[in-house]
Amino acid sequence: MRRLGGFLACMAFLAATGAAVAQADPGHAARRAAQQIEAAALALAEAREAGDRVAALTRTVRAYEDGLAALREGLRRAAVQERAIALEFAARRDELSGLLGALQAIGRTPEPLLMVHPAGPLGTARAGMILSEVTPGLNARAAALGAELERLRILREVRAAAAESLSAGLRGAQEARSALSAAIAERRDLPVRFDADPARLRALAEAADTLDGFAANLTDRSGAAMPAGFAARKGKLPLPVAGRVLRRFGEADAAGIRRPGLVAAAPPLSLVTAPAAVTLLYAGPLLDYGNVIVLEPGDGYLLVFAGLARIYGEEGQILPEGAPLGLLGGGSPAGEEVLRPDPGGTGGVERETLYIEIRHDGNPVDPETWFTLNKEQDTR
Repeated sequence: MRRLGGFLACMAFLAATGAAVAQADPGHAARRAAQQIEAAALALAEAREAGDRVAALTRTVRAYEDGLAALREGLRRAAVQERAIALEFAARRDELSGLLGALQAIGRTPEPLLMVHPAGPLGTARAGMILSEVTPGLNARAAALGAELERLRILREVRAAAAESLSAGLRGAQEARSALSAAIAERRDLPVRFDADPARLRALAEAADTLDGFAANLTDRSGAAMPAGFAARKGKLPLPVAGRVLRRFGEADAAGIRRPGLVAAAPPLSLVTAPAAVTLLYAGPLLDYGNVIVLEPGDGYLLVFAGLARIYGEEGQILPEGAPLGLLGGGSPAGEEVLRPDPGGTGGVERETLYIEIRHDGNPVDPETWFTLNKEQDTR
């Protein structure tokens, strides 16, 4: 009976796990992500003929990024659930083996002998009562186990099929990025707010001791003020990269360095876009920040993004909200690398970072209060 109790406890665990899977089916999520990637492929074909190719290709790149991120998340959740069930079976292996051995012995015993109890008629009657109460529960648990095993089979099939969708998505995303870069190089219709002086900008960057001083010099030479209205966007801005918050305002990094901005982690080659209409004041290397973009959205604010490997646009240009600003570094990961689960829950590919500052009248403010973060982007 102790073995039977252990078996029932195991079946209860599987039933509870099945309910959790039903609420958040990673197989369904992976299939929907594959459909997103297919839709992005169609959008890429249409974007090549769009009137505003830059805007269309920007949306296409983001569509690929969203589809790949959803696919990674669905596969990660599937792997977590498979591991949980496998660990539960491993923990109860001896218990289940003993019970299965007993059931096999019962199955080999002729039915007339099953009705005979060593204690006589009274023992036979009691055994029959116990079996009549236990059998429905065993049947229900067995059905739950069968459903869970079927779900695992489906998840494994989805994971196998996902490799093909993933490879197609990675190829399509790279193709979309290349098309976007070419469209930006050919673009000639952006308005210019002031005439940039590249030599002077490089001199200002090389002479700068701090980001504060450099930003102040840029603001002084930016010309006419941007239209008001940016301050009203507080708390409503989209994160400029499809990633998650890694470090918050003033939080120390591994080296103990604290900066007045937040760090967003994202997959390699992620697209960075303008969260609002802005003037591009500066684009290039600065101090120890690497490649830096300084943007002016108006109302006395500056946006500072650092960590881009490739920068789009030129100083003095006025960029609309959602305009592509550049790409993060890294190389396109192989399909096997993306499919490999990561203990930190990031899918193993969020290796690049974007540093984000927002400054008002020269003073840094907490950027996190300005952006709308979903549950995946907010690490709290």
